[in-house]
Amino acid sequence: MENPLSRDTLRGRTGESRLAHWILLDANRWLLAGALSILTFATFVGLGTIAVPLREAMENGSPVDTAFQALIAAILTGMTLVVSINQLVLSQELGRLGDQQGWMNEAMEYRRSVEELFGTVGPPDPSQFLQALVQTSSGRAEALREAVADNADETLRSRADRLVDNVCRNSEEIDAQLETSNFGEFGVLRSGLNYNYSWKIYAVRRLRHEHEDSLDDDELDAFDELIDVLTLFGPALEHFKSLYFQWELVHLTRSILYAGLPGVVAATATVFYLEPDSVPGATLGVDNMVWLVSASATVALVPFFLLAAYVLRIATISKRTGSLGPFILRQAERTEAIDWEK
Repeated sequence: MENPLSRDTLRGRTGESRLAHWILLDANRWLLAGALSILTFATFVGLGTIAVPLREAMENGSPVDTAFQALIAAILTGMTLVVSINQLVLSQELGRLGDQQGWMNEAMEYRRSVEELFGTVGPPDPSQFLQALVQTSSGRAEALREAVADNADETLRSRADRLVDNVCRNSEEIDAQLETSNFGEFGVLRSGLNYNYSWKIYAVRRLRHEHEDSLDDDELDAFDELIDVLTLFGPALEHFKSLYFQWELVHLTRSILYAGLPGVVAATATVFYLEPDSVPGATLGVDNMVWLVSASATVALVPFFLLAAYVLRIATISKRTGSLGPFILRQAERTEAIDWEK
């Protein structure tokens, strides 16, 4: 589990509350949509008990019919739109033979570059692959500490110790998270986002530049080797993020279809069959008509809650990972533990 006190994790860098972070990223999207549905149902029932009596309003006009007709149109339009978006996403996986071969060659070239670091064939599973990169970065960081241990520059040794401690501590956190993560779940991407590699690249390069005059060839090589593995982490994370977004959009489409069909049926049945005298009496002091209309409206709105839940996570991830490489777009991405000006 993520340590909320760690400044390197995504939540630690943004300073969000546990609830906000859970809603935006960690919560199961169906669970979040269910919570929104319960809240909406309770709101409808509450308003129905204090507003103009619903049964009386239905006898004097057709507010329920009008509202549910609009919901039917919105659900059908939303389902069509989401399916169209899904088809657009899937179309990116289609291409000519030459395109497919080019993508394969690029992927194999990247893996060969990484496997030069590993000294063996890299794991095929995304979570294990990221885990191997993180473990390698930790090992390279320790090698850097050993390389500069006898350097006469005390400031260099002190800054290197802080840097290495930060890299190793963050690596241990991510390594533990990736142990129990499987691709297709948000856990793999969340673990990758918790590894603040951009700031580490900047910190290592800056430390190397500012003390370059006091470094020998072996120490310079140790710096370069750590930079290499951190640099290779970025493309892997971005690639897995793109694949995850495709999976999420496919899940979103399927979820909208699952929830949209009952929603259309409930809204249509309400328009066709509900009359002011259809459900007489009251339950718990609330008119049964209010209970029924509130339940039907909530079922009709579930597709929109699912859409909001999925888009909220995708938009949050996109906003917080808008840059590949050593560019730091937000102050929150900076880590004081390796910023020696603090």
